[in-house]
Amino acid sequence: MTPLAKLTAYVVVLGTVVGGGAAVGNAVGPIDDAADEAPAHDDAHESGADADTDAAAHEAGPTDAEHAGDEQPLPGGVLVADQGYRIEADETILAAGSAQPFTFRITGPDGAPVHGFVDDHERELHLIVVGSDLGTYAHLHPSRADDGTWSIELPALAPGTYRAFADFAVADGPELTLGVDLAVPGTATFAALPAPDPTAAVADGYEVTIAGAPEAGATSEVELTVTKDGRPVTDLQPYLGAFGHLVAIRGGDLAYLHVHPVGEAVHDGSARGGPSVRFALEVPSPGDYRLFFDFSHGDEVRTAAFTVEVP
Repeated sequence: MTPLAKLTAYVVVLGTVVGGGAAVGNAVGPIDDAADEAPAHDDAHESGADADTDAAAHEAGPTDAEHAGDEQPLPGGVLVADQGYRIEADETILAAGSAQPFTFRITGPDGAPVHGFVDDHERELHLIVVGSDLGTYAHLHPSRADDGTWSIELPALAPGTYRAFADFAVADGPELTLGVDLAVPGTATFAALPAPDPTAAVADGYEVTIAGAPEAGATSEVELTVTKDGRPVTDLQPYLGAFGHLVAIRGGDLAYLHVHPVGEAVHDGSARGGPSVRFALEVPSPGDYRLFFDFSHGDEVRTAAFTVEVP
């Protein structure tokens, strides 16, 4: 077997050992939404049907006539291309154990790199990298060169499979989240999602609690409250136009959900807030979700992570 064949076989096996829905999600997506190969989407996917049914639906794909109905669009991040826009990464097989550069482009319907973006949460593009078991999380802000190439140094990644989400808004165009799968060869260790817990411990004495009960098929409000050494933190610093930023990802297919801060945007860097930050969370279906809450205090951004079960 050639080295390339061995590596290909390894990646397939790696996707298999994730276990449960996470394995299926990584094996199936992201989907290429080319004009002549529309992505599968059916009620079984949204209702959390078994993995075999979901994978078979993606393999078959709907007809154009089926797409013309009133089906809801797929959540963000499960497509590598949408509405003519595509994420094109230069490398998707990465080395383990060391930080390394990652470059990609967002191309438009004409196939050329897109140069016009609109700031969203104070950045033209947000790059979120998660492990397929949602045990790894990084929120990054790459820079864009004159030729339209985005670049960032990824943190050191352990062997395993990952998804990188590009969250952006095109000038005079759509707001999109496109996803691309990454693989780090080696002996991978995967873990089940932690059990739901309303309190997350963060380094240096910080704790964050979450309140609110997200509902499937609805927009729900959740509230995150920050304490340090048991005392409320009332001087949170602005981060990305708010006193916190929330990313929500569905277990299994790693769908990236839309989350919006509640309240006015914070543009004054000297402003302070807290201890609580509220968000509107759009949950498309029942299932297990992982929420990552980024907040800034003492000139350092920290992250609290939560598992939420939506009945």
